[in-house]
Amino acid sequence: MTARTLTKAMLAPALVLGGLNTAQAAAPDNPLLAPSNLPYDAPPFDRIHDADYAPAIEAAMREHTAEIERVAANPAAPDFDNTIVAMERSGATLTRVVQIFENITQSNTDDALDRTKEDIDPKLQAHGDSIHLNPLLFARVRAVHDSAEARSLDAKSRYLLDETYKDFVHAGAALSPADQARLRTLNQQITRLQTSFQQKLLAATSGGAIVVDSASELAGLDRASVDAAAAAGNTRGHPGKYVLPLRNTTQQPALAKLTNRDLRARIMAASEQRGDAPGPNDVRDLVAQLASLRAQKAKLMGFDSFAAYTLDNQMARTPAAAMKLLDSLVPGATAKARGEAADMQAIIDRQKGSFKLASYDWNLYAEQVRAQKYALDEGQTRPYFEIDRVLRDGVFFAATMLYGVNFKERHDLPLYQPDVRTFEVFDADGAPIALFYADYYARPNKQGGAWCDALVPPSDLLSRRPVVVNVASFTKPAAGQPALISFDDVTTMFHEFGHALHAIFSKQHYPSQAGFNMPRDVIEFPSQFNEHWALDPAVFASYARHYQTGAPMPAEMVDKIKRARTFNQGYMLTEYLAAALLDLEWHALPAGAPLQTPDTFEAAALHKHAIDLDAVPPRYRTTYFAHIWAGGYAANYYAYLWAEVLDDDAYAWFTEHGGLTRANGQRFRDMMLAPGHTADPMELYRAFRGHDPDTAPLLRQRGLDAKS
Repeated sequence: MTARTLTKAMLAPALVLGGLNTAQAAAPDNPLLAPSNLPYDAPPFDRIHDADYAPAIEAAMREHTAEIERVAANPAAPDFDNTIVAMERSGATLTRVVQIFENITQSNTDDALDRTKEDIDPKLQAHGDSIHLNPLLFARVRAVHDSAEARSLDAKSRYLLDETYKDFVHAGAALSPADQARLRTLNQQITRLQTSFQQKLLAATSGGAIVVDSASELAGLDRASVDAAAAAGNTRGHPGKYVLPLRNTTQQPALAKLTNRDLRARIMAASEQRGDAPGPNDVRDLVAQLASLRAQKAKLMGFDSFAAYTLDNQMARTPAAAMKLLDSLVPGATAKARGEAADMQAIIDRQKGSFKLASYDWNLYAEQVRAQKYALDEGQTRPYFEIDRVLRDGVFFAATMLYGVNFKERHDLPLYQPDVRTFEVFDADGAPIALFYADYYARPNKQGGAWCDALVPPSDLLSRRPVVVNVASFTKPAAGQPALISFDDVTTMFHEFGHALHAIFSKQHYPSQAGFNMPRDVIEFPSQFNEHWALDPAVFASYARHYQTGAPMPAEMVDKIKRARTFNQGYMLTEYLAAALLDLEWHALPAGAPLQTPDTFEAAALHKHAIDLDAVPPRYRTTYFAHIWAGGYAANYYAYLWAEVLDDDAYAWFTEHGGLTRANGQRFRDMMLAPGHTADPMELYRAFRGHDPDTAPLLRQRGLDAKS
């Protein structure tokens, strides 16, 4: 499961984007620049064409530049209002256009949009540099930061001032002119490589889909999956054949069911070889260059490595702290994974399989172990997880129980793709507070994985209410078939909606303090916390009903799912740790290190941390690790585990105080979701929990404590 959250740092590092301004009137014929005339400033997707994006973004950048220049050249003495607040009010059009553009290029791209992105991304990076490296603007920011006025500001304003100053310094504002020129060049090179990686990976993933000649080769798959593969064959140019698309992770869903071992091996090979073979989508040299350029940037900024540079403004603070957490869990995770592998090998041997468990065998035999230990088969549970019921009676139901919000589907707003759905969100008092888009099905032109984007970030200063989208890559059923998903997919829906709730409930005056503008190792906290409610008894009973009869899942099956929560945790934690450690090792490279050969570097990094298990490959290998090469998580993939410590500890507070109640939900909403980035995240957490986060709840949840 993945999550990708668009923040200001993904547009251009620490860009302050915000308010209402004049560019909307400058080009009224362009729907991206003219007012949308839709509720919540929702995007007018029905009026936007590919050709609209580039001119709209360039016009918005020019406008933002003019606004910033007025701030920098203001003859009045610098103060908080005419400098910091003025920047907060600037750039509304750019925010609007880029947020829409980023969502479309991730969710529903085409060749024209790819070309536009390739051209625009370096310009956006240069635009961000032109702001942060503006000496007059930085002089004003520094003057306000060092002034007597700063000491008299209220706490949230003072925090904004401090973070703005740090953002400028982190972006290079304090460098010499010569070093700033070098930084601009490095940023351009890095941005171009990141964009190229994203496009090559999408092409490699789409092109790596497995074509199967006959249904007999798909033995083990349920009828709905076979029908979906046949439908994919027709839509992807292979009529009469069957196509199994690849998801972004190393393991693929079909591997849990297919009995044809040769086909399983083909699928795993296709998955692992994305970007790792000669051809137009080979990214090996690209990622080596990208790691080297990032190391050079870090040195220029005064840091030993890009990981040190990146984590300097994160909750972990140092790569050593992040590495310590990861390494501390490796022995327990790998020991548990080896035990799981032994259980599977025993089944293979009893069945006279005459082969050693391989990575492409794991999911199939894990299901058999699950059935043996817990008498639980995913094929038995899927009929109880119909996607619409999971959304309405699970995800939305839990939010209503905790936070008092309600949801009403709207059919009058334009969409960027027919599968997308729109819901209006109402607070407990009936007040409308947000729009929520749901885009759950995989497409060949959609980036793999799952994520949340804020199409319109919230801000009291700008009277803006949030517009949020959740995106996933579930297999779309054949026409007329129910959309039945796995419990892992259910968890993904709860996870991504946790991100959405963070944006929906974000309650700040200043736009740059909205919920998504958090340190990377905090962003995943609300989403992972929300996963816990998927198995809450009241929530589960509401949504886990048979798609044909409406009957609730039998109690014995529910009990099996709950008892199986720690099943396969050795594998899942090991594959995650391998990817997170691989990320930190790539970004621990010093400037001047020779360009690395990805396969060789990866093998050495995994061996160094004693996590090189043949049957448990990293969740993402180097060449398709989109999080770190194009998704804003460079040196930050550890953030999921860091946030898991927080979310499991916070959930422990709920269990200690009565569980799922409106009072508990409101407290969490007010103290953890609403504040956004208005204070140090650890201070907010301590105020909520009463102490620093404890790792014991994580170990219990993972089944890695002494009692498991």
